[in-house]
Amino acid sequence: MKKYSSILFFFFFLQLIVQAQQEVKAIRHASSPYEYWLAIPEGYDKKDTTQWPLIIFLHGRSLSGHDLQKVRQYGLIHEIDKGRKFPAFIIAPQVNKGESWNPTKVIQVLKEVEEMYHIDTTRISITGMSLGGYGTLHTAGEYPDYFCAVAAFCGGGKPKDACNLSTVPVWIAHGKKDRAVPYGESYEMVERIKKCKGEKIKFTSFESYGHGELERMFRTEELMDFLLKNQKGKPVYFPEFKKTKL
Repeated sequence: MKKYSSILFFFFFLQLIVQAQQEVKAIRHASSPYEYWLAIPEGYDKKDTTQWPLIIFLHGRSLSGHDLQKVRQYGLIHEIDKGRKFPAFIIAPQVNKGESWNPTKVIQVLKEVEEMYHIDTTRISITGMSLGGYGTLHTAGEYPDYFCAVAAFCGGGKPKDACNLSTVPVWIAHGKKDRAVPYGESYEMVERIKKCKGEKIKFTSFESYGHGELERMFRTEELMDFLLKNQKGKPVYFPEFKKTKL
């Protein structure tokens, strides 16, 4: 009897965990350029016109393909799976294997979500690492007016995007021991943004980190504060980041 009670308690506990998680939907519209996960913030009500912030997460090359489950291996949807809740919509698309992120397609997905839900267009941010870091800077570089904050890790960017990026709060981070994407890719982009009189730029350098360690950035409160506290038309917010926490 005691064993049976323990089993019932275990399943009841699991059910509570599932119920407590932020809702995540797989979106596979034929008209959409990417399949994507969409996380809906707790408390969202379509009948209520309250507008919510939105974060786009772009994954790295290892999660590319046609299996959307792979996108849950790290990043913001992975954090939700572990029980974390974000007071924002999260879009996490998947790019095809061998392809780079296409800014126009990323914006198309964003507009699709904007049409379905109440989104605060002054609080849309974008983040990603590795291939997703490149995609983040390129998307914001092509469409800077869409974003209130941009965070790119262990990636790089296109020189032609630098001046557009100088108009948006940008946080770039890279590990000096990265063997997959050279540290200089991020450093160069930061310098180009600064040359465009960019004052909304933060660069975090990790002396002992390689490539994969930057995944830890998505676990930090500092990143979420940066993405959620910035807003168009308001003073730029950069968090005081304690690297020892990683």
